[in-house]
Amino acid sequence: MRRIGILGDIGSGKSYVANSFGYPVFNADQEVGKIYKKNKKVFLRLKKILPKYIYTYPINKYEITNAILSNKNNLKKIIKIVHFEVRKKMRLFLRKNKNKKLVILDIPLLLESKLNKKNDILIFIDANKKNILKKLKKRKNFNLKLFYKFKKIQLPLAYKKQKSNYIIKNNFTNRDIKKDINKILIKIL
Repeated sequence: MRRIGILGDIGSGKSYVANSFGYPVFNADQEVGKIYKKNKKVFLRLKKILPKYIYTYPINKYEITNAILSNKNNLKKIIKIVHFEVRKKMRLFLRKNKNKKLVILDIPLLLESKLNKKNDILIFIDANKKNILKKLKKRKNFNLKLFYKFKKIQLPLAYKKQKSNYIIKNNFTNRDIKKDINKILIKIL
């Protein structure tokens, strides 16, 4: 099984590209959503360390946002608890798909969390910043302050781009992305 890690800016289209490969995708953001909805243990741990902010189960994203925006250290506390669970889910995903030719890792903090391996194929999604912000602002519950908090914990995009084996230019047209993916699949399979 070969692993492809998708890298890029927030809102650059990483998930869209990941799903366009046609292979099993581990989407960390979706897993976090499931953890917030279904993992009582995580709720209790978050409630214990952030009692002023976290009090609703299933965990309310508004409460998480409030905690992050109120104190920069809260994000680190949340990440420490939630990422532990995400790692467990990822290991389960990899075990379940060990006989597949390829798996796609759609993990926003792949390099930052040191979840990548030396032999992973890294693909950077390069998108225009103006297009990204325009798309993000259309998202329900988009918060610019939160966006910048998450940007601060990410490695520089130039570094991620340099670390990547391939770059897909996302001009947000389906046809071009499919073409780029097919070129990459021909090279790696």
